[in-house]
Amino acid sequence: MSWLAPGGDRRTLWLRRALLPPYAWLLVFFLAPFLIILKISLADPLVALPPFTPLLDWAASGWQRIHATIDNYLFLFQDRYYGVIYLNSIKMAAISTVLCLLIGYPMAYFIARQPPGRRNVLLLAVILPFWISFLLRVYAWIGLLNTKGVINNLLLKSGLIEQPLVLIYNDFAVYLGIVYSYLPFMILPLYAILERMDRDLEEAAADLGARRWQVFRDVTLPLSVPGIVGGSLLVFIPAIGEFIIPALLGGSDTLMIGRALWDEFFINRDWPVASAVSVVLLLILVLPMMWFQKTQAGRAERRLV
Repeated sequence: MSWLAPGGDRRTLWLRRALLPPYAWLLVFFLAPFLIILKISLADPLVALPPFTPLLDWAASGWQRIHATIDNYLFLFQDRYYGVIYLNSIKMAAISTVLCLLIGYPMAYFIARQPPGRRNVLLLAVILPFWISFLLRVYAWIGLLNTKGVINNLLLKSGLIEQPLVLIYNDFAVYLGIVYSYLPFMILPLYAILERMDRDLEEAAADLGARRWQVFRDVTLPLSVPGIVGGSLLVFIPAIGEFIIPALLGGSDTLMIGRALWDEFFINRDWPVASAVSVVLLLILVLPMMWFQKTQAGRAERRLV
């Protein structure tokens, strides 16, 4: 019976061998695609398939030589168009994240303070939109926000407005679509933190004479910071590279990095420049996160000392 695992049977042993360690998953699904994109970003465009030069090229002497260039990155920094796109994407993603936080925090707080049975129903209502296709949900907003859509018709019939409002194909519609689509990603991490929070701490602060808003400011809010950070990252990271929402709800002057990537890949067929745009975007996201994590680790060490 030597083939049996120490705590189970052969199936348990095979399952343990089949499941890759976490670092192996990161290597396969994150590092490998990033290296492919990085390789393409160092190539020159070609009218061929694939439309970029290979990394290794045969020299006249028969040896392989590395063909790499940084012209694509220089082009990004020389063209103000991409700088405007990066800044506009960061601005729209940041504002959408703040809006999700302002809306999602009260909702998560309310759900966490409900009885268990009602809490499950409210959580189901938050998760329910995920059962419908993301594309269909965004398309539905076109019918709601159109000049002859549901919202304008209701406002006109109620007499609140005399002319239809321009609610679509502008930044307002993009913000609305992002907040609607990513609000659950803010609510769920906040709820997980608030639901596990020790209520005795709030009661102790109230017994010591703190008012309700002081209890929230000094006890609840600091303890919910991990949920705020986690929810903000879950909203900000996909929002900064969003493509479908700006393409369907935004106007021609709505510049975001997802649209630029689409244009470079499929219209201009300039894969090296598009890959360079992707690499720079990844650095914009990863480097601040690494700095924040290092800062938090340093603060934790100082607290222990």
